[in-house]
Amino acid sequence: MCTKRRCGVLIVDSDVVRVECQLRAGELACPSCQVSLAPWGHGRPREVRGDLGARLFVRPRRSRCSGCGVTHMLLPEAIWPRRADAARVIGSGLEIAALGLGHRQVAAHLGRAEGTVRGWIRRFRGQSEDVRRYFTVALVALADDPVMPDPSEGPLSDAVSAIAAAHRAAAMKWASMNTVSRWEFAGRAIDGRVLTCMPSAS
Repeated sequence: MCTKRRCGVLIVDSDVVRVECQLRAGELACPSCQVSLAPWGHGRPREVRGDLGARLFVRPRRSRCSGCGVTHMLLPEAIWPRRADAARVIGSGLEIAALGLGHRQVAAHLGRAEGTVRGWIRRFRGQSEDVRRYFTVALVALADDPVMPDPSEGPLSDAVSAIAAAHRAAAMKWASMNTVSRWEFAGRAIDGRVLTCMPSAS
């Protein structure tokens, strides 16, 4: 069984062929020690719920650091670790909650269980200040003339606004970001930890 020290997650491009080429060329680095990752088999197949009834079938690539020996599961940016719903779906729920709607209304809109949506909102709200701070720092780094989002109704809304602003700045800098949703962008930036265990904004 994996432990935190022996197994990690790295969010990568959704293009499986591109990721495989990057992995075999040694272009993907270990988040812990920055040494190149190498192919190390695959994880078990997963089914993730998208929007409008879509289903995403994923068999994550597994990699191993040639330096520290830690294994990392490579997840496409469309999904987050330990979540049965796609990043876009969860993000849509958080955006609706940021407008002031309760979890029951959000769940009804998305067609998801109330308990599931309540969990998303609760987890995101619990670290919303860390999320806001992290993506505000990212916005400043990405934009030539950053425009800070106006304060809104509360911490959750402020965090959602900061992610959206950082994504807009990234899309202005790199045209390819226009094909990536803001929630896929957010997950890629912090290895899928939008709902859990935020890294420090340094």
